[in-house]
Amino acid sequence: MQMTATRTESVVRSFMNRTYSWMAAGLVLTAAIAYITASNQELAYQVLSIRFPLLIVQLGVVFGMSFLLPRINAAVAGILFMVYAAITGLTFSGLLMVYSTQAVYSAFGTAALTFGAMSVLGYVIKRDLSGMGRFFLFALIGLVVAMVVNIWIGGTVLNLMISGVGVLLFAGLTVYDTQRLRNIALSGVEGDNAEKGAIYGALSLYLNFINMFLFLLRIFSGGGRN
Repeated sequence: MQMTATRTESVVRSFMNRTYSWMAAGLVLTAAIAYITASNQELAYQVLSIRFPLLIVQLGVVFGMSFLLPRINAAVAGILFMVYAAITGLTFSGLLMVYSTQAVYSAFGTAALTFGAMSVLGYVIKRDLSGMGRFFLFALIGLVVAMVVNIWIGGTVLNLMISGVGVLLFAGLTVYDTQRLRNIALSGVEGDNAEKGAIYGALSLYLNFINMFLFLLRIFSGGGRN
């Protein structure tokens, strides 16, 4: 019994380590491309001129990974994830030109600490959070609607309120997704399916981190841009 429990914990740790390794690789690639692009003014403005097509490609890659995951192997899934991270780096280069360096560093540091704490909580918490999936879905829809409405209404206070809700929502999603990934590992997934699960899990956690960072960036810049 003890050996079985030890082996199970080892499998879970291996799966989670692969997941976080993929996520970290994606974040490093995003940060590197964003910095390199922002450092070249001519390149940065060229990227800004095609920002909307890049955003469409980003959405296409995410939805493509979601729908094609059962049909593709782990190598293709990994390539798609890194392509997404690279495109995100291109679109994020504009942030380094618009927001102050202090705001970017403060937002990133706070996002990293918050993400780490929430991920640990999701790993160790005993309460089953699977029933909260629908709540998070509707909360995301509500947040998107509020952001669209805010385009027309505007205002610093409303910006800060939406940003605060966004941070809390993606912090909660980090807890939820971490527990979900741990349960996937406990289900005994192996081989190529385990690697694909780790990559898709990395994408989920990556998106949570990125969105937390963006909302925190708006908060640290006072609800606007510096």
